[in-house]
Amino acid sequence: MSNKPDESKDLSFTVSPEQADMRLDVFLTYADPEFSRSQIKYAIEEGDVTVNGKEPKVSQHLKAGDVVELHLEPVIEAAAVPQDIPLDIVYEDTSIIVINKPAGMVVHPAPGNPDQTLVNALLFHCRDLSGIGGVLRPGIVHRLDKETSGLIVAAKTDQAHRSLSAQFEKHEVHKKYITLVWGDVKGQSGEIVLPVGRHPGDRKKMSTKSRHGKDALTLWKVRERYGTATLLDIEIKTGRTHQIRVHLSERGYPVIGDTVYGNPSKINIIKNAELKARIKSLQRQALHAAQLSFLHPQSGERLAFKAQLPEDIENLLFLFRGSAPDRSGNPGLQNRKDPLR
Repeated sequence: MSNKPDESKDLSFTVSPEQADMRLDVFLTYADPEFSRSQIKYAIEEGDVTVNGKEPKVSQHLKAGDVVELHLEPVIEAAAVPQDIPLDIVYEDTSIIVINKPAGMVVHPAPGNPDQTLVNALLFHCRDLSGIGGVLRPGIVHRLDKETSGLIVAAKTDQAHRSLSAQFEKHEVHKKYITLVWGDVKGQSGEIVLPVGRHPGDRKKMSTKSRHGKDALTLWKVRERYGTATLLDIEIKTGRTHQIRVHLSERGYPVIGDTVYGNPSKINIIKNAELKARIKSLQRQALHAAQLSFLHPQSGERLAFKAQLPEDIENLLFLFRGSAPDRSGNPGLQNRKDPLR
């Protein structure tokens, strides 16, 4: 990765008969040797590559005449370096490590966040992360947004990395979240089925109105109601970037504290001064990855982990409960002490 662009690039290639049946990532690496295969893989996963106008998989095989378009953002120059950063380790063995990531921590180095990331911390702690993710993302098989807290698993061996990646691709990894959204959500449960892709006008955002969106499925269930807000259990069946936040915002129930897809004016409906101040000081979206389950890469045993709601969200819920109208049958009143019921 010695050669890297210092500005955005938009490239287009047409697959020749001689290049037919090549894997997409291999094709792009040969098409423009300036970029490494790990860079190309990252661009595909980020939705910055299309084949005939559609977002592809990294392993897609091409046909003669296919038009491949690539958008590349600048990447940082240096490889990730070990940094002594405290970690909340939920589980660890020779193959994997499960972390309860705090809000505010970026998962891997990227433009604007060259260090102090989860990868930097893992490199210091483990010394032996899988190298499949490349020099900027060793061991990383999935991500959480910077301001989302909760469970994330990293691979310490290449075999574990391949196993976990395959499980994510086959939807064998189960992920559940807890989130606090604006509004009194209609109904007790439901699903959101809307494609998610790059926003047509802002490449830093995602949208359900993207021309090249990928299928996305979000399941939701009401946990507690506060009149002006609702606490939801969320299960995602696909892992699109910003999926939960985009889906809920599109349905009119943005995640509280979300500065990208939220609605700041919603806070004006809060009359309780202490609650309003607490929301303003939250400094993160009220979204927490509470449960994570997958098959162990070596034993094949299904492992399941839970992470309690962090204190900042719990404190917010305490104030919402005190401000909520007294509604008989409010499901939250029976289980408020068990956020992972």
